[in-house]
Amino acid sequence: MKQTKKNVLRCSKKHALFSNGLGSLFAFSLLLSGNLLYAQVQVKGTVKDESGSLSGVTVSVKHNQNQAVATNESGIFVINNVLANDTLVFSMLGYIQQEVPVNNRQEIAVFLESSQKELDEVVVIGYGTVKKKDLTGAVSAIGGDKLAQRNTTQVSEALQGAVSGVTVTRASSAPGTGATILVRGVTSIQESSPLIIVDGVPVSSINDVNPQDIDNISVLKDGASSSIYGSRAAAGVILITTKRGSKSGINVDYSTFTAIDRATEMPDFVDAVRYMQMQNELAWNDTGNDPNNQFATHTEALIADYWQLNAQDPDKYPNTKWLDYILKDNAFRHNHFLSVSAGGEKRKTKIGVGYDKSDGLFRYNLSYDRVTARINNDIEINKYISTSVDVFSNIENNVNPAYSPSTQMRYAAPIYAAEYLDGRIAEGKTGTNPYALLRYGGKIDKGQTQLGGRGVLDITPIEGLKISAIFSPEFNFSKSKNFSLAVPYTQYDDPSVISGYIQGANTTSLLESRGDNKKFTTQLIANYNKEIQKHNINAMLGYENFYSFYESLSASRDQYEIPYYGYLDAGPKNLLDNSGNAYEYAYRSYFGRLMYNYAGKYYVQGNLRHDGSSRFHKDNRWGTFPSVSAGWVVTAEDFMTNIPVLSYLKIRASWGQLGNERIGNYPYQSTLEFNTPVLYQGGVVKGVQGVSAYQYVIKDISWETTESKNFGVDARFFNNRLGASFDLYKKMTKDMLLALQIPTYMGYSNPQQNAGKMHTKGWDLELSWNDKINDFRY
Repeated sequence: MKQTKKNVLRCSKKHALFSNGLGSLFAFSLLLSGNLLYAQVQVKGTVKDESGSLSGVTVSVKHNQNQAVATNESGIFVINNVLANDTLVFSMLGYIQQEVPVNNRQEIAVFLESSQKELDEVVVIGYGTVKKKDLTGAVSAIGGDKLAQRNTTQVSEALQGAVSGVTVTRASSAPGTGATILVRGVTSIQESSPLIIVDGVPVSSINDVNPQDIDNISVLKDGASSSIYGSRAAAGVILITTKRGSKSGINVDYSTFTAIDRATEMPDFVDAVRYMQMQNELAWNDTGNDPNNQFATHTEALIADYWQLNAQDPDKYPNTKWLDYILKDNAFRHNHFLSVSAGGEKRKTKIGVGYDKSDGLFRYNLSYDRVTARINNDIEINKYISTSVDVFSNIENNVNPAYSPSTQMRYAAPIYAAEYLDGRIAEGKTGTNPYALLRYGGKIDKGQTQLGGRGVLDITPIEGLKISAIFSPEFNFSKSKNFSLAVPYTQYDDPSVISGYIQGANTTSLLESRGDNKKFTTQLIANYNKEIQKHNINAMLGYENFYSFYESLSASRDQYEIPYYGYLDAGPKNLLDNSGNAYEYAYRSYFGRLMYNYAGKYYVQGNLRHDGSSRFHKDNRWGTFPSVSAGWVVTAEDFMTNIPVLSYLKIRASWGQLGNERIGNYPYQSTLEFNTPVLYQGGVVKGVQGVSAYQYVIKDISWETTESKNFGVDARFFNNRLGASFDLYKKMTKDMLLALQIPTYMGYSNPQQNAGKMHTKGWDLELSWNDKINDFRY
C-alpha cells in the first residue's frame, strides 16, 4: 500500500512539473502575442498597375478608417502607427479594392488591377483604333475567342445572338449556306446588308474569313461611327481584325471539334389510313355533306382492309414515310485548325490553316468543305519605318442536289410509293417523287478559289504621327457544274417498260459557268495622336481608291444520251447554248476624322467623307457624308465621387448622314442587251442577232441618303461588376430608289427614281456581370 502510494505521489509530481512548465510557456506566449497585438509599426510600400506606379491611391487601416494616406507621384506611401496584425486597404477609382494583411511587415508592394479593364480595351473603328471608354458612337465589339468557342464554320452563324442590334437569319440549314445580317433593321428596299471590312479592306462576304483567324469584331451601328465609310455605310459596318504574331518566340496551337446537327423540330405526318380518311372528309365537306357520299375518294372497304393489303403488297399499298427516305437523323461536321505564331523584337509572323467539312441532313448530294489559309507578317525596319505583308487563300466546294426536295417532301402523300421493294424508282403521285429527284436527279457542284493579300508601309516621322500606305489585291475564281439527270420510272408490275419520267427530271442537261473577279484597293491614311496636359487629340486623314472587274462565261447542252459523263462534248451539238457578261465598278474617297477629349470627361468627334462612285452620272457622282457626336463621363466629375454604387456613367449623343450606292452598276445608263429575235425573212422564219434597250433610265439618279440619330448611356455599377449599355436610335432614309410606273406603250421597264422614304427606329440594351471570388472568375 505504501509503495503504491509513493508511485502515485511520484506521478503527481511529474504531472505537476509538466503542468507548471506548460503554464509558463502559455503565459509567455500570451505575453508575446499581447505585445504583438498592441505593437505599432511604420509601413512603407509601393503601389503599381499594368502601366507602372500609381499616384493618388488611398491607403487606409481597415479597423481605423480615419487613419489613411495617399501614394505620391512615384506610387510610394508611408503610414505610421499601424497595428502589426491589422490590414491595409488600397482603393482608387477605377481599380479593384484590395485588402493586404500587415503581418508585422514594414514594407509592402501592391499591384492593383483595373476595374475598368473592359473600358480600357482597344476597339477597332474606321481606319483606326480607340479605347472603348473614348467612344462616342454606338459601337459593339466581340472578341475572336468568344466567336471561336461557338464552333461554327461560318462567321455569320457565330454572330447570331452575340451583339445587340444585329439580326442574323438563315434561309437554309444546308452546310455552307450563308446568312442575312441586318444592323438595326432594314434600311432600304434595295440593299440592307452591312458593309464588311477585314483588316481595313472591303470584302464581299463575311464568311470569307475563318472564325479561328479572327482577333475581334466591331459593329458600327450609328451614323457617327459609320459615316467614315460614307456612301456604303447606310446599313451599318462590320469591322473584322485578324490575329497577328507576337514577340514571345514560337507557339504552335492545334484545335479540332466535331459536332452533330439534328433537326430540332419536324412536323408529324399521318399514316396512309388516316390520310385517306381525311381526303374523304375533305371531299365530303366540299360536296354538301351528303350522307351517301362519305367515301367519294377512297372506298370504305379499302380503308378497312388497308393494313392487311399493305402487309401482302407494300408496293401497291404503301405507307410511305417520305422524310425517312430523304432526311438523315444526324449530320456530322468537323473542323481542324493549325496555328503557328513566331516572332522576335523586329519580326512577327502568324500562320493559320483551317479545314472544315460539313454534311447536310439530306441523305444524298449535300456536302460542304473548305480550306482556308492566312499568313500575317509584321516587320519593323527601324524606329521610323515598319511594314506588314499579309496573304490569304480560301478554297471551298459546295455540293447540292440538282432538284431540292425540301418543299415536295412535306406534301407528298403516304399512299404513294417512293421506291419498290426491288429497288426500282416508284412513280409517286403521277410522277411526283421528291426522293427520286434527290437521289437520282443529279447534283450542282460549286467551287470557289479566293487569293488575296495586303501590303502596308507605315512611316512614323515624328512622335504621334503615323502615315500608312496600303495596297490590297484580291482575286476570285468560281465555277459551277449543274448536271441534271433524267429520272425514268417503270411500270409497277413490269420493270422492262418505262412509264414516264419523274416531274422536273424528264431530260438530262448540263450547265457550266465560270466567273473571274479581281479587286484592287489602294489607301493612304495618316493618324495623329497628341496629348497636351489634359487635352487629348486624335486626327485622321485618308484617301481610298477601289476598282473591281467581273467577267463570266456559261455554256449548256441538253438531252444527253449518256447520263454518266458530265461534260459539254458529250451533249448534242444542235442543243447547245452559251452566254457571257462583264461589268466593272469603281469608287474614290477622301475622308477625315477629328476626336477630342478633355481630361477623360468631355468628348467630341466629327467625321467627314467625300465619295465618288462610277454607278452615277459624272454630274451626280460625288456625295458628302458628315457626322458629329459627343460624350460626357459624368462619374469623372467631382460631385459624383461619393456614390459607391455607381462606378461609371457616360452619356452619348450622335447624328450622321450615310449613303447607299449599292443599286446596280449602270442605273443611269440605258444599257443594251443582246438577244436573238425570230424574224420572217424571204419566206423563211429564222433567228437573227438583235440588240435591245429594255430599261428607261433617268440620268440624274443619285444616292439613297440615310440620316441617323442616336442617344446612348453606358454605365457600370457595384465596382464595375454590373455593366449596362442602352441606345435609342432612329434612321430616316430619303431619296430611296423606287421603280415608278410609266406607260406600257413606251416599251420600257419601269425606271428607278429617287422618290421613296422609310424610317427605322428602336433601342439596344446590353447587360453584363463580371466578378471575382478569390481566384475564381466568372
